[in-house]
Formats: sequence, structure tokens, C-alpha cells
Amino acid sequence: MRYIKSSKLRLAFAKSRFKLANNSTRNYRVLHRHINGGLLTGPSSKYSPLSLTARRTIVSIIVRNLPRLLRLRYLVLGGTVTGGVAAQKRYEEWKDKLPDTEWLKAYFPQSQLISERFTDYWADFKKSAARMQKGFSLPDASWMPPTLVQTWNERKESLRDALNDLHLSDREVSTNSDTARSQSSGAGGGSVRQESKQAESKDIQDELMTLQIQYQHEIDKLEKENRELRRQVLLSKTGSTSVADSKVRRSMRRSAIDMYSEVLDELSTYDHTYDTLDHLPRVVVVGDQSSGKTSVLEMIAQARIFPRGSGEMMTRSPVMVTLSEGPFHMAKFRDSPREFDLGKESELAALRREVEVRMRNSVNKGQTISSDVISMTVKGPGLQRMVLVDLPGVISTVTSGMATDTKSSIQSLCKKYMENPNAIILCIQDGSIDAERSNVTDLVSSIDSEGKRTIFVLTKVDMAETSLHNPERIKKILDGRLFPMKALGYFAVVTGRGNQNDSIQSIKDYEEEFFKNSKIFRDKLLKPSQMSTKNMSMAVSTKFWKMVRDSVEQQADEFKATRYNLETEWKNTYPGQRELDRLDLFEKAKGELLDQLVSLSQIQSKEWEDEFTKRLWDKTCTHVFEAIYLPAASSSNLGTFNTTIDIKLKQWSDKSLPQTAVDVGSNALKERYSSLIEELKKSNSNENKDTDLSITEPFKMAVIEEVFKRHQWDSKAEGSLRVLQQSCLEDRSINSRQQWEDSVVFMETTLQDMLKQADEKLNEMTGPGWATQWTSWKSRTPEQNSTLAIKHELEKLLGHEKVRKSQLSADEMTAIRKNLQMQKVEASDDLIRETWHQVYRKQFLNHSLTTAKMCRKAFGFYQKGLTPEQCGLDCKDVLLFWRVQQMMQTTSNALRQQVTNHEARRLERIMKEVLDDFGEDKVKLEQLISGRRVKLAEDLKRVRHIQDKLEEFIQCLNRDKS
Repeated sequence: MRYIKSSKLRLAFAKSRFKLANNSTRNYRVLHRHINGGLLTGPSSKYSPLSLTARRTIVSIIVRNLPRLLRLRYLVLGGTVTGGVAAQKRYEEWKDKLPDTEWLKAYFPQSQLISERFTDYWADFKKSAARMQKGFSLPDASWMPPTLVQTWNERKESLRDALNDLHLSDREVSTNSDTARSQSSGAGGGSVRQESKQAESKDIQDELMTLQIQYQHEIDKLEKENRELRRQVLLSKTGSTSVADSKVRRSMRRSAIDMYSEVLDELSTYDHTYDTLDHLPRVVVVGDQSSGKTSVLEMIAQARIFPRGSGEMMTRSPVMVTLSEGPFHMAKFRDSPREFDLGKESELAALRREVEVRMRNSVNKGQTISSDVISMTVKGPGLQRMVLVDLPGVISTVTSGMATDTKSSIQSLCKKYMENPNAIILCIQDGSIDAERSNVTDLVSSIDSEGKRTIFVLTKVDMAETSLHNPERIKKILDGRLFPMKALGYFAVVTGRGNQNDSIQSIKDYEEEFFKNSKIFRDKLLKPSQMSTKNMSMAVSTKFWKMVRDSVEQQADEFKATRYNLETEWKNTYPGQRELDRLDLFEKAKGELLDQLVSLSQIQSKEWEDEFTKRLWDKTCTHVFEAIYLPAASSSNLGTFNTTIDIKLKQWSDKSLPQTAVDVGSNALKERYSSLIEELKKSNSNENKDTDLSITEPFKMAVIEEVFKRHQWDSKAEGSLRVLQQSCLEDRSINSRQQWEDSVVFMETTLQDMLKQADEKLNEMTGPGWATQWTSWKSRTPEQNSTLAIKHELEKLLGHEKVRKSQLSADEMTAIRKNLQMQKVEASDDLIRETWHQVYRKQFLNHSLTTAKMCRKAFGFYQKGLTPEQCGLDCKDVLLFWRVQQMMQTTSNALRQQVTNHEARRLERIMKEVLDDFGEDKVKLEQLISGRRVKLAEDLKRVRHIQDKLEEFIQCLNRDKS
């Protein structure tokens, strides 16, 4: 009796569902007419073409009423799947509370009456179905496009077939009822009546299940039509219906979920210094490694978008996936303009490779996982709008190749996301393994012990049903009676058959077929609403948007308060100054660096040449004196002197001189540019007291250093310099008295500078004199006393010999040691030679300086070609210095032309490249442009940006709500 009453209730619900189906079909028909009515322009249409304003009005009506029409889908689906089982469960609970009335059957037999009433109810339902079958017709189909009429006729035939099946079932039920009554009256036994009731109840249950499956197919067809209609609405907003038009994709208006995702992207890099924590909702997907959590995400996104592996860790960093509805199934990374067409397998493979590459690049050396977020957007028809974060799978053991802290790092990362009080925790549990081996359930229960924001998902149910001897264990899991954790809802899903190459559609078909034939479904161990990925994703999306609406305004208020605090701090700390963040300061410093490059071209030619000449002589004077002049001057023969000079000058110009000149030019260019930056800093600091320059000073110096590190002088310049230098050094003719006098002055100045250096070196070696000792209270060291004694002996030797020699002979070394021993002075040979070098150098410089002064008026002797013996003057040294001087002037002129004509432009190009590289390196920028002022301006800009996006999102939510 209770089975029959329960069945009548379910059939009554089925009757109401068919009426709703008829109404929903009629609503879709009217919706389609509104969409296509304004586009009919042919002569056969009964409606005249609508104007552009009328079309826009129709589209706005569609957008406002479309959410109401879609609610019908959820009412029909929820009523169909849960109505019969819920009614039966409530009836069973009510019946169990009643006392036992079996003893009344002997006095009040009611089985015959119940059977007759059931037959009457069934006949009424059959007549209603017949009327529904006759009523599926259109009063006038001329307004509809031919494709929609054809679709409607096909739909009508499928509904009629379903009703015919009901009539056939009616005859079978009647036959079963008659058989039951005859058996009951003929046999008269209680066991026979009980068996007939059970058989009758089973037939009715099977019939009702078949009806539910057929009705579910009708709902799926209506949903496909709904997705197509929504796609047409989205395309109509862009003014194009071309699927291949890539511009349509980019010109579509941002949806609410896109705005929300942008807010989350901004918050992912926000520094929470001011205790403004990110409490915006996300769906955090956690689970043990290889539990199928990534497959669940792919089923929700309806595309195989993640890298695949077999038993190894594939998810190495958080992946934030924003799902939204759109006319095309596509994916896009936040920081890349490329769009991946998810309908093409080649694009899917490229997307998976890109995700894997980004994950591996985000992991630091020596680590296994990373906390850097990979942000991705997936759009497609019929996708549930939400934001999901896929986290690395929880592990129980650290294997070889992993960092030692991998297990704790994964748990810390999961806790960080789950501790958000508004985060929805999607806990994924592998149903094919023992529940006792689960790690994630304890982790989730430690964060959300009450289960107020946790949704439990049991994967691989097909494998679990095959391997479990007791299916009641699955029911315990999904009733929340097996694990210690609590949850808002429990779902069972099937996300594949173990083949990684299966498409999403084939997996969905397999999941539907499994639950259709599953024992846990037929034995009613599970509620229909707990099964399938579709039901699960709808429940998660509903909970997600509820939490978003409940928390977003509070989060916006918190950022508003933070903004006020930051603005107050800026006004009190930096009054009257602009709020320049790191990017603004970078752009300002970039402009100053490029402006000073222009200033290089304004330097006078003579200024450049004088600087090059001075630097070149400072770089080469030691080589000229030590390696060329001194060795040649040791010979008293004029021919030998000139030959030695020619050979050494030739060797010098062939090998090191051109490169030395290039180095001089490059260093002069760098130091001159740095001096311009320093002058700018001083002038601005004195006039404006601008603190921006001090903040950007490390950045500028780093840029200049990098620019000149990359800058290489033109390779052809070295060859041209070599030719010019050799030509000057080979020229021995002085053509005018002015040139002679300039050479003498150059020689005197050089000798005086070197003589000064030699005196300073000797004084340092011999220590302070007696006057300094008395006035400064200083004394000589033992080594300085020894050096002083050596100096005196060497000066005696030089006083006796008129011939200048650069080296001491062995006999001279022996004589000096003996004289020092007699004075009880211990000295090594190296100390004697070092002292000799300085003493001889000083004596040689004094002699050369005297000769230079005597040669000032000797140009006439040189012009007449008189030898030193003929004129009494040895002026061959003047000719050497004239050749060197001419070489330096020619080299300086060539370097100046190279700088102004070529190197300055090359330097500007390199500067722009370096600035671009520094601008892209955020870490380096943070190191070079830092300070409290920069940090405060950065926070102000970020908080304002986040607050603006939150307010924009709230406005969009309010528009959708209205």
C-alpha cells in the first residue's frame, strides 16, 4: 500500500513537470520570435522590418527577461530529479512514526479499494497526457524561420513518443493490477499478496525511472537551445554573427565575472601592510595528489586545459581559472594577448604546454612548488560563472627529486587560501582508495570545522562501485557519516575512464550512462541531486555568487578606509609634493637620462679634443718615458738613438696604442656623461630642493654602468686610428718655429711633472728630512735609513761618471755593498736596484730638463740641419716629443669626430634598450628605486585602483540584480 501511494505522488509530480515543459517550450518559442522577428526582411514575413531603435529595444527586453526564463530550467531540473525521491523519503519517515496497524487488515480489508482508486488516478493521468499530446500544435508558424519550425516538429514528435510510451505502460500497469487482484482473490494467502505488491511497486518504480530519464533528455535539449540563444544574444550585442570574426571576441563587453577576476588579479600582488586582507570569495580546489581535482576543473571548464601526467606532480603553482559565458570556447592568460581556441586539439595542446612551461619557470631553483599565481580566463557557451584556484595536490611522503620541505610547503599554501573566511573549499576525495588514506579531509576540517563553506566531491565513483563490496560505504561518505569533516553538500562524479585522450563530451556521456545503470542510483543509495559534475558545478556556482554578494561591499569599505589613511599619511609626511610612484619616477629618470645624451652634442670641439689629449697622455706617458725614451737615451750615438726611437714607436702603434686610444675615448664619454648627470642633480637640488633626484640616483648610476658595459666602440675605428697614428709618428719634420716651441714647452712640462713624481717617490723611500723630523715629530724607519745610505752611495757614483746608464754593472753593485757594509748598513740587491732606478731617473730628468731649456732657441740650428757637434746642442729629444704630440692631437681629433658623429647615436640606442630592460625587470626596479615615499605612493595607487574596480564590479552586480 505504501509503495502505491508513493508512486501516485511521483506520477502527480511528473504530470506537473510536463505542464512546465509545455510552458517552457512556449516561452522559448516567443523568445526566439523576439530575436529573429526584427531580422526578417523577406517578402513572405508578416512582420515589417524593424528600425535600429526597435531592435535595440527588443535586445534590451531579452537581456532583462533572459535570467527569469533561465530560472525555469532550474525549477524543472530540480523538480524532476529530486521530486519523486524526496516525496518517498518524507512518506517513509512519516509512516515509520505511526503505530503498527497490521492487525486491522483482518477486519478492514482495503487492498481492493486502493487498487481501484489507483486505477482511476492512472486513467485520469492518461487522459491528461492525451490532451497534452493533442495540444502540441502551433496556431500560426508563418512568423517563425523554417529552421525553428523544423526543430519544433522534431521536438513535438519526441514528446509524443514519450506520451505513447506512457499509454503502453498504462496497459501493463492495468494488466499487472488485474493479475494481482486475481492472485489475491484466488490464492487468498498473505505471501502471494505481498509478492504481488512488491512486483507491482517495482514495475511502477522502473516506469517512473524511465520517465525521469526521458524527461532529463528533454531538459538537456532545451538547455542546448538555451545556450545557442544566449550565444546569439551575445553576438547581437557586438553587431556581428560571424564565428570566425576575431575582432568580435575582443570587442565584447566585460561581464561581471571578468571584472571580479581583475580585482582578484590585483589583490594577488597587493602588499597587505595596512591589514587590508583579501577576503573576496574564490573556489579553492584542494585534494590529495592524483585524486582527480584537475580533472574536475576540466569538466567544469569543459576543456582539457591542464598538463597531464601519470602519478607525478603536475600542478606546481596555483592556477586561477576564471570561468565566464561567451559565444566562443576560448582561453587566454592574463598577461598575454594570445587566445587559444579550445575547439581545436592543436590549440589545446599548445595551451597545456604553455601552462606547464609557466609552472616550471615559476619554481625557484631547489624548490618543488611555487606560490606565484598563473591567471587564466576560460569563456564558452553554458559555462558556470565563477573563479577557481587549483592548488598542488597534498602529499603524504616526499620522494626523491623533491625539496625536503615540499610536504609542508604544499600544506602551508593550501591553508593560506583556505583561511580566507569567504573562500569556498572544494574538497576532492578519490573514491577508488580507502577513506583512511585521505590527507586532505583532515586538512580541510582543521580550517572549516563546521563545514559552512566546504563542498565535498567524491571522484572515480565508477571505480569505487566496482571495487567496494559494500556500496553503503559510498552512501556513508556522501551523507557525511564516514569522514570527521563536515560540508555544505556532498557530490559523486565521474571524470574519466582512465584514458587521457578522451574528450569532455565522451566523459560526460560515460558519466551519464554510468549513473543511469549504477546500482547506487537504482537502489536509491544516492540522491539524484548529488550525482554528476553538472549538478556539482551548479551548486558551487550558486554558493560562489551568494558569498560574493554578501562580502564584496564590506571589502570595498575596508579599502576605502585604507585609502583615507594612506592619503592622510601622504599629506602629513610629504606636503606639497606630487604622488609619484615607482613607475612615474622611472619615467622621469628615463627622460632625464635621454635629455643629457642630447647635451653631449652641445659640447664644443676644442673641449672634447683637450680632454681626449689630456687623458691619452696620462694613459701613455709612463710607457713613452719608460719603454721608449729612457732605453733610447742610454745611447750617446745620434743614429742609434733615432733608430731605437723609430723601432719602439712602430711597435707601439702596431700593438697597444690604437686600443688605448679607444679606451680613452670610451672612458671620457662615460665620465663626461656622468658629470652632466651630476651637474643636473646639483642644479635641481639647489633650485627646487627636489628629492626625486636622490631617490632615482642609484637607478641612474646603474643604468649608466650597464649602458657603457654594453657599449663597444666601433671596430672599424681602431683600424683607422692605427693608420693615422703611424703616419704621425713617422713624420720627423718640424715645419715652423711655433711647432718647435710648442714641442719644447710640451717636453718641459712633461719632464717637470715626472721630476716632481720622482722626488716624491724618493722622499717616500728615504723618509722625512731633518726639518720635517723636528717640526712634525717624525723619524725614519730602519728601512728608510738603509735606503738613504744607498741613495748617498749612488749619488757619489753618478757624480763621478758623466755617461748616463740605466743599469748598474756587477762591479758597481759589489762596490756599493762593500761601502754599505763599512757603514754597517744591511741592504739587499733588490733594494739597491729599486733605489738606483729612482736616483737615475731623477738625474736623467734634471739633465733632460736642462737640455730642453737650452733648445728653446735652437730651431734655426735644426732648420739648417746642424749636428750636435756643430752647434753644441743635443736637441734630438725635442723631435721625439714633437712626434708624440702630433700623434696625440691627431688621435684626439679623430676621437672627437667618432663621438659626435657615431658613438653618441649608438649610445642613445643602447640607452633605450637598457631602459626597456630595466623597466621590464620589476625586481631590479624595486631595488634601485625604493624608499618610504615610493612605497607610500605605490600603495596609494594600488588601493585606489582596487577600490575603483570593486565599485565598478558592485555597480555591475546591481545592474544584473535589477
